[in-house]
Order: sequence, then C-alpha cells, then structure tokens
Amino acid sequence: MMMTPASSISPGGLLASHFRGPSWDRWRAVLKAAFAEEMSAAEFDLFREVADRDPPREPVQELWCIVGRGGGKDSTASAIATVAAVGDYQKFLRAGEVASVICLACDREQAKICLRYIRGYFREDANLEALIVRETDDGLELVNRVEIIVATNSYRSLRGRTIICTILDEVAFFRDERSASPDEETYNALMPALERVPGSKLIGISTPYRKIGLLYRKWAESFGKADEDVLVVRGTSRQFNPLLSQGRIDRALKRDRAAASSEWLAEWRADVSDYIDRALVEELVDRGVRERVYERGKSCTAFSDEAGGSGSDASTLSIVHRQEDGVIVQDLMRIWWPPFNSAEVIAEKSNLLKAWRIREVTGDHWAGALPTQLYETHGIRVQPAAAKSSLYRDFLHILNSRRVHLLDEPTQVAQLCSLERRTAWGGRESIDHPQLANCHDDAANALAGSCVIAASVSPAWHISDDLLRQMATFVSPGSPEWMRRRGTY
Repeated sequence: MMMTPASSISPGGLLASHFRGPSWDRWRAVLKAAFAEEMSAAEFDLFREVADRDPPREPVQELWCIVGRGGGKDSTASAIATVAAVGDYQKFLRAGEVASVICLACDREQAKICLRYIRGYFREDANLEALIVRETDDGLELVNRVEIIVATNSYRSLRGRTIICTILDEVAFFRDERSASPDEETYNALMPALERVPGSKLIGISTPYRKIGLLYRKWAESFGKADEDVLVVRGTSRQFNPLLSQGRIDRALKRDRAAASSEWLAEWRADVSDYIDRALVEELVDRGVRERVYERGKSCTAFSDEAGGSGSDASTLSIVHRQEDGVIVQDLMRIWWPPFNSAEVIAEKSNLLKAWRIREVTGDHWAGALPTQLYETHGIRVQPAAAKSSLYRDFLHILNSRRVHLLDEPTQVAQLCSLERRTAWGGRESIDHPQLANCHDDAANALAGSCVIAASVSPAWHISDDLLRQMATFVSPGSPEWMRRRGTY
C-alpha cells in the first residue's frame, strides 16, 4: 500500500514515534480525508467537526488548514513534506530534472522550525538517512532525484521548477517588500508547477489573521462546501491539540480577547482591518513613471524617514508638488537599503533637496536631534513630523479623493497596501505596519508625510511670462502716468 501522511503518523508508520497518542487523531482524520482514505466512524466525526462537510471522494489537490496556535501545524507540515519526498517520481522527470518539495514560511525563524523537524526525521531513521545525498543550508537532496527546500516566501524562486508538494506555512502572515499581495502571487506561480506531476499537492497551514488574502479567500470560497479539488478545515488549538492548557488559553482571552481569539480559537481578527483598498492605490499609480524631472516654477515639499543603517529599516525621501487644481503629484521616491552610513545618506538627501530647490524637509523623530544637526551642516532646515497615525489618517482623505498621482515604486505600493488599522480598547485607533517580522513602512511614511504637508500649504504663485508683461505695463492709480492715460491732464 502506498504510504500517505496519515499512515506515516499512525501506529507502525514511518514517523509514528514522533506522533504518539490520541492527541494526533484529528490530524490523522483530516489527512485521511484529504487523501480520500478509508475512515472510521470516529475519524469521520473528528473530521466533520472542523470541516463542516463530508470527506472528498477523491484526493484533493489543495488542503487548507486554519488552526490555532500550538495545534501541531509545523509538525504536520514537516511530516507531509517528508512523506512526499520519499516517493518515486522518476518516470515523470526528464534527464537532469529534479522534483521539489517546497515548504515556504513567512520568515526565516519560522522556516527553521520546519527544517529542523525534517532533518530530525531523516537523521533518526536509518532508512531515511540512507536516502540523503547532500544536506544544504535550506534542505536536503535525496537519491531519488527529489530535493526538499525550506525557505521564506518568494514567488520569484518558484518558476521553472517541477513541484510535487508545496506547503505554505503560516500563509496568513506572508509579507514581501516588493509585492502588495505576495500570498496570491506565490499561489499563481505555484499552480502551473504543480500540474507537471499527477497527484501533486498544495498544503496551506496557518493561524488566521485579517479577513483578506489567500487564506481568507480559500476559506470563504470552499469551507463547508463539497469541493472535490479543495478541502478547507478550521479548528481551535485544543481541537487539534487537546493536551494544551485551557487555563492558559482563558488567561490569554481575558488579557486581549481579539488577539487571543485569533491565536487560540482560529477566528478572523475583527480589530484589524485594511488601511486602504489595493485597487484604489493601483489606480493612482502612473505606470512606468519611476521618477519625474525637476521643472522651474514647481514649489515642492519633501519628507524624510531616517534610519541608522545597521538594522533592517530603510532610509527614504519623498518629494511632491501641488498643482493649481489641488492635485498632488509625487516627483521622487528614493530608498536607501541597509547597511549604510546615515550621515552619508543625509548628505545625499541634502544634495537632492538642493537640486529640487528645497531648503526645508520634514522628518520623523529618529535619533532625536541628530538628523537636524546633520542636515543643518548642509544648509537644510528640518521640521518635526506629526505622529505617524495622524499622518496616515490625513493621507487617507487624499487617497480616497483621488487627488494624488503616485510614482510606480513597488516597495512604496506594497507597504501602503499592507498598513493596518487597529482598534484598541475604548475605540482608540492606530495605523501602522503589521507587527510582524520583516514588515516596514519607511517608504509609505515618507510618501504620506510629503503629501499631507503639500495638501496643507497654499499653492505658490506661478510667475508666467504673461504676468511679467502685465507687471511691466502696470502703473499705480493716482500717479501722473495713470492720470495722463485717463486724460485727466
């Protein structure tokens, strides 16, 4: 009989020693349903409680597991990857081609968890260890022409591969500085690669988060529905791991009901929402325009977001101008990625500001008075910025009124679309980037600040040639020339 993930974690299975006891029974039931295996009455009930449907009649191509924290997601993901990797796919591969089992995580630390589990399975089992040809920094290469790759989410690295199994680990938290929807782009890149080998699988395993993105879309489209290609299950932490302490969960719920409901009860967060609709932002982007040239007569405004250069934050500068009709046009967005010397970056920014005839820049409060002093050495004044949430609230009105033209800068768009509105106890609202690893808003902050300042300043006079000619022939009322022209004398 062909080995499946469910059989491998059942008594007597390849990985049984790592999945002992009845606490894994629900996972076994879900995996049996996904692979259309025979189920007992007890397993049927366990499955239906989290699927709200009958098991599929055929193995599904996509399995989406929305499970609370501590529910065994990483352990299960690693078991699925291991079982997929030991299969025989050579009849589907061309000369020199390898099949890939890919586990993509939301950040490096998350990826390491799954990789440690997989390496542990192979090292502790003599039969599995014999399959290893080479260990790499991010996985294993096996004698059956299969590679296991565990990495952070990147849709760019998926094209051209023959993929037999992909696991999207904590997919609700995928982030990418260059994409406003990295989970959807990853999914679109994966699907053609999964068609090359019959029976290839896409597994999404995650705690839920906001009511947007790929995981939420799959849940809305397929949960509780008799879909023969897609199976979606959703369950609390204790449903998938009854060994967890109920008291611990109750204390977390008492501290912060909204956050704990997502973490432990697998509920979508109601206190976090989108800052702006992605479609609106895309509509405001001037496609193909990465930077505009300086034109005489423009009165420009600049906002700088500073950073130290040794961490993960970038340093950014946005320059905009306001047209006579009130529309704000973004002219320049520069991003300095770390590592860098902050004093050298401020010198570069000062030269750019002077080139755009700007002698004053608004900046955030990074490092206290240090940026102000550095800018002053280059003849640039610095004005302190308002609080970030305040800038974002004011900028939202500009975006919604469509009174802005944005540059085609992917990082800026991605950061803007990932901003979150959070409502705390008492109704107090804040707007910021997601409180997750590798999430930033350096470019979005500079953009918002420059546009809000430009909107609050009256447009400067534009002295045209026409106006100069009129001024040359102007005479003051009551003057001799004025009286002569009127025929008074």
